[in-house]
Amino acid sequence: MGFFKSIDYNKASDENLMEKVCKKNHHAFEELFERYSQRLLRYFYSMLNYDEEKSQDFLQDLFIKVLENARYFDTNRKFSTWLYSIATNMCKNEYRKLAGKHFVSEEYIPEFDEIYSSGITFNLDKKLLQSELEKSIEQLGYKHKSVFIMRFQQELPIKEISRIMSISEGTVKSRIFYSLKKLGELIPEFNPKN
Repeated sequence: MGFFKSIDYNKASDENLMEKVCKKNHHAFEELFERYSQRLLRYFYSMLNYDEEKSQDFLQDLFIKVLENARYFDTNRKFSTWLYSIATNMCKNEYRKLAGKHFVSEEYIPEFDEIYSSGITFNLDKKLLQSELEKSIEQLGYKHKSVFIMRFQQELPIKEISRIMSISEGTVKSRIFYSLKKLGELIPEFNPKN
């Protein structure tokens, strides 16, 4: 009886929590949901053309998949990589279904503070630039958009993006470079050479 009360779920690693999820421990699952739900909701929101309802649905589906597939998780691997791989595949499948349809919300403006704090000077108001950036990101293909969002919004390291996307680190860097170059063309104010 006292065994379950002595577990400090807040301090347990993701991988240890997944071991407990495999044993039907709902407290461990709740802790993982708490740790990742907001980040993954933002990821889905950006990847799914700022559709709040669809993002919520995808988040719920993602964690259902975690429960249903918990036994397949290799606890010697990083949980966040596995989780983002599932989320990325869900988005990839959605992109295939939509086949090029784009819906842009005027209300949502993503945060790219890492980009803004990089010392680049902009001639536009920050909010206007964010709005333009949002629209331009929609013009990137799935492969470039997903890498850009994972790197600059989700702040994932290149190595982890490489594992999530099952591509080399060099390919990740190349896609980031291409994305930044393309955004520089789409938004001249974004390009530091202008």
